Amino acid sequence: MGALSSSSPSKSKKSTNNKGVKDIALTGVGNLIKLLPTGTVFLFQFLNPVLTNNGHCNTSVNKYLSATLIAISAFSCCFASFTDSYTSSDGQTHYGIATTKGLWPSTSSGSVDLSAYKLRVGDFVHAFFSLIVFAVVSLLDSNTVRCFYPTFESTERVLHMVLPPVIGTIAGTVFVVFPNKRHGIGYPSSSSDSSQNSEES
Repeated sequence: MGALSSSSPSKSKKSTNNKGVKDIALTGVGNLIKLLPTGTVFLFQFLNPVLTNNGHCNTSVNKYLSATLIAISAFSCCFASFTDSYTSSDGQTHYGIATTKGLWPSTSSGSVDLSAYKLRVGDFVHAFFSLIVFAVVSLLDSNTVRCFYPTFESTERVLHMVLPPVIGTIAGTVFVVFPNKRHGIGYPSSSSDSSQNSEES
């Protein structure tokens, strides 16, 4: 009886530690997702379990489809960093792509100065780190890991738990230095804030 009672606290401590590590990892992933286009992340999290058969890739088709989804989603994350929105004189919100001369297409802009939306260095920095963040979120997703490299989940458990918070901290720091002032496709829409921030820069 005494042996059983002494072993139960150690088991409870281990389970508490495991929960703590999992909570840290999930919190890190949650913070990473905030830095990505919401539509892209939602689409990936919705389709990836279906395409990978919940991590059990029985055929090569599952792997091809999942890899295609990751590639398209990664491109979407980069592309969304170069989009923005504005409210024209007709009161409608219009989306466009940032170029060196301003926002394109420039139809129905009215009195809005679209040259204030031109490309900035911060756009490339944000696109790069959005790609890195999405790579961590997608490649360390449990379904992706079980489908492409199942041994990684057990052999590299520490890296699997630590990498998301570390990347989240680095990306979060960079985004403080280069804040994302654009409200483009996939990001929360706030046209008035976007125009004000663009004019300030």
